[in-house]
Amino acid sequence: MPTKPDVPVAVLALDGVVPFELSLPGQVFGTANQAAGTPYYDLRVCAPGRSVTTSPEHGAFRIRTPYGLDGLDGLGEGATVVVPATAHFLAAPDPAVVEALRRAAARGARLASVCVGAFTLAATGLLDGRRATTHWQYAGELARRHPRVDVDPAVLFVDHGDLITSAGVAAGLDLCLHLVRRDLGADLAAATARRIVMPLQRDGGQAQYIERPQPPAAPGALQPVLRWMESHLHEPLTLTAIARHARTSVRTLNRHFRAQTGTTPLQWLLHARIDRARQLLETTDLPITLIADRTGFGSPTTLRHHFTRHTGTSPHAYRKAFRSGTGTGTGTGT
Repeated sequence: MPTKPDVPVAVLALDGVVPFELSLPGQVFGTANQAAGTPYYDLRVCAPGRSVTTSPEHGAFRIRTPYGLDGLDGLGEGATVVVPATAHFLAAPDPAVVEALRRAAARGARLASVCVGAFTLAATGLLDGRRATTHWQYAGELARRHPRVDVDPAVLFVDHGDLITSAGVAAGLDLCLHLVRRDLGADLAAATARRIVMPLQRDGGQAQYIERPQPPAAPGALQPVLRWMESHLHEPLTLTAIARHARTSVRTLNRHFRAQTGTTPLQWLLHARIDRARQLLETTDLPITLIADRTGFGSPTTLRHHFTRHTGTSPHAYRKAFRSGTGTGTGTGT
């Protein structure tokens, strides 16, 4: 049972805040209070000027709160400050916000970000030299703007104890439940998860489900080669075979791939095969043996190895989570 009631949790609502992510901490920590039977967490929403307009893309409305940035003052050891996503995350945050976060951290408060809230945390410099994550779609931009941050786009959250960053939207639920588990133990975290009807916890190291960007169309672009590779995923493609099709040397092929995709031909091929396996798992009931054959992995063992390594979950678990129910084919697979 909790022994430190009334621990502050301050949710920092900046202009353009995403409403769902603003509400996540209150939902999880408030439910934890109910499960514990005591107000362990003292929840507050803090907004500069005590008023904020939510993201227009998510249905803009105005919120008033009793707390401004002064609501972060005095927060220290044991307190938590959560920074949700905002529609204006690419703009430099108000220096007053940056300083308020730095002061809270200096006093011992733990800081946590949801989705692109990591951009606000990164602006404080507190993530420099540390591993962090954000929504996969903006991980490259975070790394470009803050080169001293070790950005990992393929995990749900990263916990350093005093600084925690999480990926997009649903990963904010994972993060908040993770903090409840740290604070109150597994039993109360499980009770909280049951009340909000979600799994207790997805491992923070589980991969985000990332789409593979294509290089832009341009003279000399690789798109014809990529299309050919995708149409021959089931074949045992080698660097020599790919270079021969592209009518270039292996060395030149590697250089073009690095420049246009940021990776090597064989790594791109591996990710393309995993993406195809995902598609087949989502939309068909083909057995794993046949999926392994159609994606060029050759055997179910090889497919499971690479799929689990890159997504953090098994083909069977992925199919169970994402199966659309409109597939074709025969067999159930495992």
